[in-house]
Amino acid sequence: MDATTMALEGECTELLQGLIRNRCVNDGTAGSGHEERSAGLLADYLEGPGLDLERYTAGPGRTSLVGRIEGRDPEAPTLLLMGHTDVVPANEARWRHDPFGGELIEGEVWGRGAVDMLNLTASMAVAFKELARRGFTPDGTLVYLAVADEEALGTYGAEHLVEHHLDAVAADYVITESGGIPLPSPAGLKLPVIVGEKGSMWGTLRIGGTPGHGSQPYRTDNALVTAAEVVRRLAEHVPETVIHDTWRRFITSMGYPPEITEPLLSPDGIHDVLAQLPVGMARQFHACTHTTFAPTIIEGGTKINVIPDTVELQVDIRTLPGQGAAEVHAELDAALGDLAAKVEFIPDREDPSSSSATDTPLWRSLSRLTQRWYPGSETVPFLTVGATDARFFRRTGATAYGFGLFSEHLTFEDYGAMFHGDDERVDTTSLRLSTEMWDAVARDLLA
Repeated sequence: MDATTMALEGECTELLQGLIRNRCVNDGTAGSGHEERSAGLLADYLEGPGLDLERYTAGPGRTSLVGRIEGRDPEAPTLLLMGHTDVVPANEARWRHDPFGGELIEGEVWGRGAVDMLNLTASMAVAFKELARRGFTPDGTLVYLAVADEEALGTYGAEHLVEHHLDAVAADYVITESGGIPLPSPAGLKLPVIVGEKGSMWGTLRIGGTPGHGSQPYRTDNALVTAAEVVRRLAEHVPETVIHDTWRRFITSMGYPPEITEPLLSPDGIHDVLAQLPVGMARQFHACTHTTFAPTIIEGGTKINVIPDTVELQVDIRTLPGQGAAEVHAELDAALGDLAAKVEFIPDREDPSSSSATDTPLWRSLSRLTQRWYPGSETVPFLTVGATDARFFRRTGATAYGFGLFSEHLTFEDYGAMFHGDDERVDTTSLRLSTEMWDAVARDLLA
């Protein structure tokens, strides 16, 4: 590794540590996030010749930063590198190291957001600044976006920017999280590119009952008891398996033997294979092929000696491509059976699945350039089961992928466990690889 490369890896490591220490925790409330801290940190880092910087604030503390290197040709494409600056909460008692300490331990940066996705936010910024340092004057325009509020629907971040400041962030091509985790297979190393994502239909199940005295529970219509049965049925329900095009392309590209490939592409056989896979991979593969219902928050009751007459259960529902409210209601009815009549479903927000094509210049660029670091590897399409800000840009007509370039030290299993989990961390080699990748993609696609 030459001195310049070492210096960029060090810059990226320090910037990531600063982003982690800023503790931009987004708990879903309007007053959380405080992304202005990291927008300021990044603006200070990026300040210099060749860059235009602008901050956009959608609410108190909810600030996003946009940087631009303007292209010479207005007809040439625009590439947007987008990373979010907010992170989800962390239970500090469960971590081996301070989740907001940003400690560098044996070549790894520890902290909330190290994987999701401050590593990419930092590496994109470092590559962006380095291009400006070198006087990068492309035909197309390069945009860097450090966006707020990704972890809570994007209301104060990408959604706000697309609706109110589209000229500042409009792009033909967008790269954001996640993808790029090297995935060994019998057919060689695969690099998943996130080409689409499941939809979300977060909602509340309101369960009714009849109030009564807590001293006489026999044969009462206790809404909390009914809610417990609703939770049990949701947990045990087996939704219909859907073998969609992205899943089929991913599995057929992996080179698994027929005894694995065939059941993974069969609605009747997939569950037998899932039971034999490592838990992280099994969860991903199950979510890629099923509508999912995860009960997450329950509220009910008024007093310890009163039988509750109403309980509200919040459920995280994720839908597959082509699915909407009708399919969700059908699955809920199937899961709840004779209890369906006692349960009212109140959708909070419907955000449908989105995807981008793979027959694009950006796909070809990623496929070609990744050979520099992983000769003989293959980029393969993948569906992320969570939501990303890519969906807002796909709806403007942009091609949007999730990608990064990670070392083989970070496994698919570890990545899944750390995403919103405990002991989140990323190795500095991955930071260097991603930084080099963004530089190469910008030059390849825009110059």
